[in-house]
Amino acid sequence: MMRRRILSALLGSLMLNGIVLAGIAHADSVSLGITQIVEHPALDASRQGVLDKLAEHGYVEGDTLTVDFQNAQGDTAIAAQIARKFAGDRPDLVLAISTPSAQAAAAAMRDTPIVFTAVTDPLMAKLVNDMDAPGGNITGVVDAPPLEAQLQLIRDMFPEAQRLGVAYNPGEANSVSQIEKLQELSPGLGFELVEVTASRTSEVMGAARSLAGRVDAIYVPVDNTIVSALESVVRVGHDANIPVFTGDNASVERGALASLGFSYYDMGRQTGEMILRILDGESPGDLPVGTVEMLELILNQGTADRIGYTIPAEFEEQAVEIIAP
Repeated sequence: MMRRRILSALLGSLMLNGIVLAGIAHADSVSLGITQIVEHPALDASRQGVLDKLAEHGYVEGDTLTVDFQNAQGDTAIAAQIARKFAGDRPDLVLAISTPSAQAAAAAMRDTPIVFTAVTDPLMAKLVNDMDAPGGNITGVVDAPPLEAQLQLIRDMFPEAQRLGVAYNPGEANSVSQIEKLQELSPGLGFELVEVTASRTSEVMGAARSLAGRVDAIYVPVDNTIVSALESVVRVGHDANIPVFTGDNASVERGALASLGFSYYDMGRQTGEMILRILDGESPGDLPVGTVEMLELILNQGTADRIGYTIPAEFEEQAVEIIAP
């Protein structure tokens, strides 16, 4: 009984100093299930951001952190299988990267903490009912692109452009949400939106080719299907001298002309901070859904040369990175 009282007093002292939760969290290995709809640079960067943030706080993969990474290869049916696997395995926490993966995880698990990232519209995806108070076992960080600012960038760089092509997967809730907003915003910025769809990566090339000769610029939203096959869109743009803009900055290095967005790696680190708070005892349902605020302009000089476009000096001055030819 005396030992129990001494231990209780010690724990109370540690709690007053705000270190007991961290001590408990670091004492044992934490198991993390990661479900990702597909591998491409943006989603991969967000995953790495999470793991790096966790490692900085003592959760090192292979040591104090056990990671079960599962890639759905772009197939929502496989994403559902992965979610059911995690429901049976019961890891300490599940990281769901992308809207389809988060939807599958939320449907399969009710008591395992779930943190999503790279989800564009968690309300439309029915992941949460309230961004400030998600409730239940899920929260996360959204990657909603600054659509109005991105359209304004296209308008400023190409003042004469009238028809804007956009390719998307109608089966992705996040993509449908973006298209609806683009439809609202485009007329006010002088664009006629030309929409084409691709439900699988194998369809992206055909969709992109159908835009050649019909549009003055192409915008690729934050859409996992299209981004996974971005090189197909870029090739069409290069061949037809059509500028390709993207909703995520990681795609500029892959051949797009420009993007005004945020770092998916930084978004991952923000998501990792949320995971740390849950591991320290907070409830996912009490943590407001996070957003990424900082925007960065990335330009690709090689692509500009390829399509015969001279980047105005004002944009070169604003860019945080210009990818060399």
